[in-house]
Amino acid sequence: MPEHTLVAAVVDDLASGFGGTLLQPADEGYDEARKVWNGLSDRHPALIAHCSSAKDVIAAVNFARDNDLLVSVRGGGHSAPGYATCDGGIVIDLSPMKAIEVDPDARTARADAGLTWGEFDAATQEHGLAITGGRFSTTGIAGLTLGSGSGWLERKCGLTADNLLSVDLVTADGEMLTASEDENSDLFWGVRGGGGNFGIVTSFTYSLCKVGPLVYGGLMASLPERAGDILRFMRDYMADAPEDLGAAVAFVSAPPEPFVPAEMHFKPVVGVVICWTGDHAEGERVVAPIREVAQPVLDMVQPMPYTALQTMLDAGGPKGIRGYMKAEFLEEMNDEAVEILTDRGLNRAGPMAQIIIEPMGGAIGRVGEDDTALGRRDVAWCYHALAMWMEPDQETADGHMAWARGLADEIRPHTTTGVYLNFTSDEGEDRVRSTYGPEKYDRLVALKDRYDPDNLFRLNQNIKPSGKARRFE
Repeated sequence: MPEHTLVAAVVDDLASGFGGTLLQPADEGYDEARKVWNGLSDRHPALIAHCSSAKDVIAAVNFARDNDLLVSVRGGGHSAPGYATCDGGIVIDLSPMKAIEVDPDARTARADAGLTWGEFDAATQEHGLAITGGRFSTTGIAGLTLGSGSGWLERKCGLTADNLLSVDLVTADGEMLTASEDENSDLFWGVRGGGGNFGIVTSFTYSLCKVGPLVYGGLMASLPERAGDILRFMRDYMADAPEDLGAAVAFVSAPPEPFVPAEMHFKPVVGVVICWTGDHAEGERVVAPIREVAQPVLDMVQPMPYTALQTMLDAGGPKGIRGYMKAEFLEEMNDEAVEILTDRGLNRAGPMAQIIIEPMGGAIGRVGEDDTALGRRDVAWCYHALAMWMEPDQETADGHMAWARGLADEIRPHTTTGVYLNFTSDEGEDRVRSTYGPEKYDRLVALKDRYDPDNLFRLNQNIKPSGKARRFE
């Protein structure tokens, strides 16, 4: 455990007027508070600041800057590389900040950055409204909005950031700004895809879509030998599918649930996830050809609450699981790519490892390539290799990481640049640059120079400032 303690008088100075809770290593509750979703990130910050308001966030930012502390920002704590915690620095934890105001007439929501997607969906679905949210309901709204914005509704509603109306943000110098199309518009452009590089967003205002409360969706699971036929069919079918059809092909293990035949428990299956947001009878007609090709041995696609669909994958990724991710875009999924994905999907490193292959298109492509920092509006498919395991030993970890990296290496000739910032995993500065291309990256660096020239917010997929003299390296 790193030895980094803060002088009590210094922390007491922060505590004066701080509305939330401050935890140091000797405090009760610290050990639980330092844990994040990814069990690989076993780190020990010097201070955890549970913020109850934007005022607390400003105080924590000023404290971190004045005391030269490494900063982690935590919303839902789902950052796959573990950026939501650190050794020896400060965790600015937004999770207590959970206010949400929904205006059903205007179809807008103003939401604090500590909300999870499950909490956000519960509030908006009271009015039959939603926005593209994370595929795990425990994911925080903040990180997903700023760095990717992908989910089951993306073909219908666009990426999360595409529906963002404004943000309130604390900059590195402790200033509170509002960014929208009409106010600090350059910053508003950058936060829609640039992650947490420019400050800490404390609240988001979204435009909402009419969705639910019931959708026609769920999972159908097929035997492994159907995998190639399913992928090839979905490749062709989704090219002209209605935007109401959100879907994915998933290589997973059958869960040990009562509704699953006992002989299938933990066995490899090929799943097709369906999220149809239109008329249910029409959805059944649209899904019928998929069902015919899939020949599912388990079919749970039916009218269901959208909130239930959003929790469908939660059991496969509980807090504390060890995880490593690779993800890339494919402009097309040719037969060779299908063979690679099928082979790796049917020979996963362990029962909790997954490959999820999602069709893009639809509303994603209606936003201009340069309208936000998020780009590649033209790609057809994205794959996610999620290496997840519970065992603490290094051999298991090495095997799972090798599996994900092996898939990435093998399929690389069929992938393209521009995958969203949250998907870039642990690959460093060059990978971040390739996310945007040179023109967008230069524009983002200019924003970094303006709003965080000393790189206080650097524990992320970092866009480095260009200045030669920096306090933080």
